[in-house]
Amino acid sequence: MIDKWEIVIGCEIHTQLLTKTKAFCACENRYGGMPDTRVCPVCLGLPGALPRISKGYVELGAVAGQALNCNIARFTKFDRKHYFYPDLAKGYQITQYDIPLCTDGFVDLPFRSFPKDEQPGGSKCRDKNFKGDNCIVEANGSKYRRVRIERIHLEEDVGKSLHLQGAHSYIDYNRCGTPLIEIVTKPDMTSPDEAALFMQTVQEILRYVKVTNGNLEEGNMRCDANINLNVWEDGKLYHTPISEIKNLNSFKAIRDACTYEAQRQLKEFQEDRQEFNPGFKVTMGWDEEKGQTVVQRTKNSFVDYRFTTEPDIKPFSVSEELIAAAKEKVGELPEAKRQRYKAQYGMTDFDVETITSSKDLAMFFEEAALKAKNPKKAVNLILAELLAVLNEKRETITDVKITPAHIADLADALDAGKITSKQGKEVFAEMMQTNKMPSEIIKEKGMEVVSDAGEIDKIVQDVISANPKAVEDWKGGKTNVVGWLMGQVMKQSHGKANPKQATEILNKYLNELK
Repeated sequence: MIDKWEIVIGCEIHTQLLTKTKAFCACENRYGGMPDTRVCPVCLGLPGALPRISKGYVELGAVAGQALNCNIARFTKFDRKHYFYPDLAKGYQITQYDIPLCTDGFVDLPFRSFPKDEQPGGSKCRDKNFKGDNCIVEANGSKYRRVRIERIHLEEDVGKSLHLQGAHSYIDYNRCGTPLIEIVTKPDMTSPDEAALFMQTVQEILRYVKVTNGNLEEGNMRCDANINLNVWEDGKLYHTPISEIKNLNSFKAIRDACTYEAQRQLKEFQEDRQEFNPGFKVTMGWDEEKGQTVVQRTKNSFVDYRFTTEPDIKPFSVSEELIAAAKEKVGELPEAKRQRYKAQYGMTDFDVETITSSKDLAMFFEEAALKAKNPKKAVNLILAELLAVLNEKRETITDVKITPAHIADLADALDAGKITSKQGKEVFAEMMQTNKMPSEIIKEKGMEVVSDAGEIDKIVQDVISANPKAVEDWKGGKTNVVGWLMGQVMKQSHGKANPKQATEILNKYLNELK
């Protein structure tokens, strides 16, 4: 009888770096294009071709390491990992083995991002596997689930296998030699949702520091999930064999694949007790159409990749200047911005999550908030108006022509009561079309609200005098008549009367007529 069971997940995330050239040659580093057009003797591994470390490769690796709280090695080297597969032209991959560039990092996942039924804690947290506060940490009044990173090493990507209609297979070597980092975690995650959230958080951080595009659909970022179960039966602890699910390229795929595999392993443990072998490791693929994992190969013995130090690239030192520059490039990360925005501007969790969804949007907002007299007005304009337009046009903040100064100018006009909220929408629409400053549009269209009490008073008296029946209806208890009379006031003022002042004056005169 099974007493209880829990999921154990560790991730290996492969992320392409945003260098201009490939890792060890001068070929252009970009996605797509005609197959086999961005290759050379180096990335094809032709005899006699010698690799050289491309500018920016190690620097971007160090930036990623700093962003993910790692220690950066002062001395490191490249190694050769030997295996034979069609997409690996030279029969070995240049990678790092025993001295990776980055070690001992971590990523903190905010509790608020977990589904309510997956909040970390209790047995799910597996506190016995952690020392000190590595499992649950608190900062700025918020709780976080910490996932430890064992290492981040540099390596090159391989070519891409293309399978057309099941009849033919081809290899595109354009991707061969693309600079990668591989992020390897400890087996700290305890649910499929946590694994998906971890990859989403890593993607967000690395995009913020401009290390990667992080486009999962293009293969810029891919995840291998290692998953098994801890099962307690009759007081004894069992560990199911580890399954490595390869090349998961969406958050949904990570979540679904790990969910299915956990159930499959539990069923196998219950049904195949005679064949249970905890030392057996299986490499799986994820069949999205069928919604199930598929066995690709088994690893019941040590795989000898014949790691050797890369003879064509000398071991090298990483300077203190490079490490300091990498730290400088990291700057303020998304979660730190969220906490600051909540404290500084009184924003909600939803608002800060939206505003910080991209670094460019966060920077646009910050500049608008600094220029505006009332930052909350700027927040509302960006959330309610600007993002609605961007979503409709499927654009990003970098596509718009208006500046943060436009948003601040409109926010100030609304805050000062110069225009009504309805007029604000009109001004916003024209501002987006013409790129004119809101104050200029308001002046051109004569939109500025009339706030002169004497002028509004005269308009209200004229409306009351011109509509005696409506006044009698109000005296008879029809309170909705006030709204109709206010409409007449706004009509007579051509929409310029300050609504708040006009309402107060209208109610004053009606109450005097009782």
